Amino acid sequence: MSRLSQINIVLCGFMGCGKTTIGKMLAERTGRKFMDTDQYIEESQKMEIPEIFSRQGEEYFRYLEYRACCDLAKMQNLVISTGGGALTFKRNAEVLRKTGEIVLLEADLETLWERLKDDTTRPLLQRVNKRQIMTDLYERRLPFYRENSTMTVDASMSPMKVCDEIIRMLRQKYA
Repeated sequence: MSRLSQINIVLCGFMGCGKTTIGKMLAERTGRKFMDTDQYIEESQKMEIPEIFSRQGEEYFRYLEYRACCDLAKMQNLVISTGGGALTFKRNAEVLRKTGEIVLLEADLETLWERLKDDTTRPLLQRVNKRQIMTDLYERRLPFYRENSTMTVDASMSPMKVCDEIIRMLRQKYA
């Protein structure tokens, strides 16, 4: 069995970069199981993320997020989609990097804005000044994503092309 078939592929990036869409597609194309850290937390806690935040606060959520990263890093052959803030914490990146490649799906702010401007599902974007909020958060998080990832892919392409590029890069690295 090749090393490539044993590693996890961990996707990180800003909201709207395509982590879930690309993650599911990538899992199907590579014979891996798709896991989403936020979904994993919600299932283990039997409550949704906003409820965890309101009941126990962000610090407790970040603890649960770290535990989820630890649990998933013990498994093999996964595609893991991380929450938007997960890879802004070095401890999460360190544990996930032990068994996988962390792929930054990087898209420019304008592309992300076009994808998210009409979004009604993300609490953060349900504000009057959502473009400014998005810009500030993007500028704060991007350096962490870059620092904690092991490879970067242009996520402004179609999901199929992004998957093709990730597979090409991984095959090249693990040839």
